Amino acid sequence: MNLTNINTVRDILERHGFSFSKGLGQNFIINPDICPKIAEMGNAQSGYGVLEIGTGIGVLTAELAKRADKVCAVEIDTRLLPILEETLSDFDNIKIFNEDVMKCDLRKLIAEEFQGLHTAVCANLPYYITSPVIMLLLESRLPIDSITVMVQKEAAQRLCAKVGTRDSGAITVGVNYYGTVKSLFNVSRGSFMPAPNVDSAVIRIDLHSEHRLSEEDEKFFFRVVKSGFSQRRKTAANSISSLMGIPKEKVYSALKAVGLPETARIESLDMEQLIAFALELKGQC
Repeated sequence: MNLTNINTVRDILERHGFSFSKGLGQNFIINPDICPKIAEMGNAQSGYGVLEIGTGIGVLTAELAKRADKVCAVEIDTRLLPILEETLSDFDNIKIFNEDVMKCDLRKLIAEEFQGLHTAVCANLPYYITSPVIMLLLESRLPIDSITVMVQKEAAQRLCAKVGTRDSGAITVGVNYYGTVKSLFNVSRGSFMPAPNVDSAVIRIDLHSEHRLSEEDEKFFFRVVKSGFSQRRKTAANSISSLMGIPKEKVYSALKAVGLPETARIESLDMEQLIAFALELKGQC
C-alpha cells in the first residue's frame, strides 16, 4: 500500500469518513522521500525501540518499523485507529497508544516496551505543540538517545540557533543544555496533505548522557531562563524580578557577581553565563 500516493490516501480517508482536524494540526506527509530519510537519520535501526508522537495514517510509522526492533506510537486522535489497523497490518512490531503525549507516562512506556533496547524519538510534530513536547521529553530526563522531529522551519531555526544570539529563545537554551542539536534537511509545504502555509525542517537532538546541574538547580535555572525570555525586550533584571518575585537588588547583585552589567538582556547571555548567573541568583534567594 502506497501511503504517499494522494489517490490512495484520499481513498483510505474517504472510506473511513475521516476529515482533517485543524485543532490537532493535522498535515499528512505525501512526499515519498521524507519518511525514509527521517527513519534513517533518526536512529531507527536494530537494537532500538522508537517512540513516535503522532502517526497520521502511518507513513513514518511504517518506515520506522522496517528498520527498528519495535515502534510505539502515541496518537491522540481516536478516529485514526481503524485507519492504522488497515495501513499497518503488515507489521507485528508496532504498538499504538491512543493517548495525549503530554499526559502519557512515557517513562513507564519506555521501561515496559523497550526493555533491553536503546530508545529514540521520531515525530512529525504539529506546530502548536512543538516546544511543549520537546521540553517535556528533555525535562523528564527520559532514557532517550536522540529526538528527531519535523517542525516549522522558523521553529527549527530557533532550535538550532546559538545560545546568546538574537535568534535564540528559551527553547534554544533547553535543547543546548540537554543535548546537541543540528538541522538535517528542509521540507517544502507541498510535501503535505493538506499543505500548510509554511515550510518545515527536520532537526535532531542527541542527548547528553549526564546533566550539568542537580534536578533542584536545574528547575531554578529553567525558571530563570523562561522568565527572562518571556519578556525579552526588558532587561534580565526587570523580567526576572517581576515574574519570579525576586527583589531587583538581588538580581543586580547576581549579575555583578558573574561579571555582567545590570542592563544585560537574557538573550545576550551564553550558556556558561546563564548557568553561572542562575546559580548565583539561587544562592542569594
